[in-house]
Amino acid sequence: MTKTAIEIKGLVKRFHNFQLGPLNLSIPKGTIVGYIGQNGAGKSTTIKLLLGLLHKDAGEIRILDEDNPNSVRLKDRLGVVFDDLFVPEEMTLVDLEKFCRRVYSNWERDLFYSFIERFKLPAKKIIKNYSRGMKMKLSMAVALSHNAEVLILDEATSGLDPIVREEILDLLLEFMQDEEHTILISSHILSDLEKVADYIAFIHDGRVLFVEAKDDLKENYGLCTLSNEEVKDIDEDAIVGRRVHSFGQELLLKKNLVPAGLKLEKPSIEDIMIYFIKGVESK
Repeated sequence: MTKTAIEIKGLVKRFHNFQLGPLNLSIPKGTIVGYIGQNGAGKSTTIKLLLGLLHKDAGEIRILDEDNPNSVRLKDRLGVVFDDLFVPEEMTLVDLEKFCRRVYSNWERDLFYSFIERFKLPAKKIIKNYSRGMKMKLSMAVALSHNAEVLILDEATSGLDPIVREEILDLLLEFMQDEEHTILISSHILSDLEKVADYIAFIHDGRVLFVEAKDDLKENYGLCTLSNEEVKDIDEDAIVGRRVHSFGQELLLKKNLVPAGLKLEKPSIEDIMIYFIKGVESK
């Protein structure tokens, strides 16, 4: 039986003009799950609830069999990287290392400094003067230096140049060499998720529309452009979403419901997300 690293059941968080959920999401141990959706769809809210930074209104959250997100024991087992490094910016990385040594019971100083050397980060420069890429590398060094079992990343690669993003992705894949490790990563850079994710979870307007294996996702759907007359021969149940233009329609289709012989192109994850949104908004 597959072990679960993160289990969310019936999760609800209400705001004045937005409601997350009810949300159900199960993340198997030993996998990388890419969490995608538009701005405001609920990705960051979900992550803040997982980390105990927001209080839920209903539902259950279990991470590594712990149901208290503010448990000190659980915090030791989680590595977290946000889209910025939220520490006093007058600190140096030496100051930050001393702080982390007191926070994490299983902190590994030598491992931390091995990452610092690998990333060529300046030890005496104050963090305020770090570039965005340097801050993200430092965040990753902290997240990976206390024997975390689960990494949670919220838009950690956005705004980074391709070289730094590739370094971050390489680190994630190294982390996953241990089959007990798990990663949940939200990102707008869907090409990054195409490289590393095992599963894709898509949230729209506070609801998860699907959770599917990445490889299955790209195999189960296809893109094609048809004239308006040709579209009439397509089962409406097969159409996930459409883009109408002057020459006809471009459709995202469920492969198992289309006529044999119809030529389909393989969609990207970005294509699938866009057409799912178009399908939802047209109903």
